Amino acid sequence: MLDLGDQYMFGPGLLVAPVYKYKARSREVYFPENNGWYDFYTGKYTAGGQKLLVEAPYERMPLYAREGSILPVGPEIQYASEKPEAPLTLMVYTGKDGEFALYEDEGTNYQYEKGASSIIPMTYTESSGTLEIGDRKGSFPGMVENRIFQVVFVDQNNPSGYDKPSQKVITIEYKGQKTSITKP
Repeated sequence: MLDLGDQYMFGPGLLVAPVYKYKARSREVYFPENNGWYDFYTGKYTAGGQKLLVEAPYERMPLYAREGSILPVGPEIQYASEKPEAPLTLMVYTGKDGEFALYEDEGTNYQYEKGASSIIPMTYTESSGTLEIGDRKGSFPGMVENRIFQVVFVDQNNPSGYDKPSQKVITIEYKGQKTSITKP
């Protein structure tokens, strides 16, 4: 068993490897086996079950998405209710089946404790290359009824990341009803 006290999982899909040594610009990262890992910034794929020395530039820490993860990414915001209707990019890291539930609420009060929230379930099936965005469950005042999703399927042949956006983006308008998108 490995003793890894300097890297961690953020939820089930993100591997975080902070840099904690002064002036370090690289660090060793263990990539857990039985999964492949995509660099969040470049989309480069790394097979699991190995330790590698990775770059750690001053402006960011090493961050990796597990294959099968669905990661929603939105625009930069300064406060909770800024740009609620802005498109969300769904980064779908292929290689394994995955699921995610997009939870939303007003963000400014405790009405979620009384059920004022919504959940949009998402499932990716590797065998068919299909992302299913399910029926929205719940609602709240001020909710964005029609949401724009920009879907990016990240795979070994289509590396895409924060620093290297994909040219293959599928834009859909989601109106709360189930819809499916197949990887091109």
